[in-house]
Amino acid sequence: MGSVRKASAWLGLVDDNDDERYYDDDYSEGTEQPGDAWVTDPRVKVASDVAEEKGRRIGTVTPDSFRDARAIGELFREGVPVIVNLTAMEAADAKRVVDFAAGLTFGLRGTIERVATRVFLLTPANTEIVSGEPAARREDGFFNQS
Repeated sequence: MGSVRKASAWLGLVDDNDDERYYDDDYSEGTEQPGDAWVTDPRVKVASDVAEEKGRRIGTVTPDSFRDARAIGELFREGVPVIVNLTAMEAADAKRVVDFAAGLTFGLRGTIERVATRVFLLTPANTEIVSGEPAARREDGFFNQS
């Protein structure tokens, strides 16, 4: 709707039937299931369902206290790589969570890697980490002319 038409509709000079252009006759109310609060179209698969089927999930946990370490353990035990952001924690509790994560990765034969200050990546044994270092630094880089 153009600005002149919007102004005219606001002043009441013309009918504001802009909603009728976008009305979908195929929509039927009352067909939603209780768990489908955010699903807008039943033909659309929610991204997390597709990702879970293909094993392409990454968990992110930002714990407030050591009690939240359980969420990290449960995700990692399912084989999901976990990014742990400890920036919201006190230093003593953050150290406990890092110790827990180190033990968790050792016990399940995974790896733990510091991504940034107080941010860690926990990867299960069957996950490969691909380095994103620039090609100029690599031995077999694209521009390596030696």
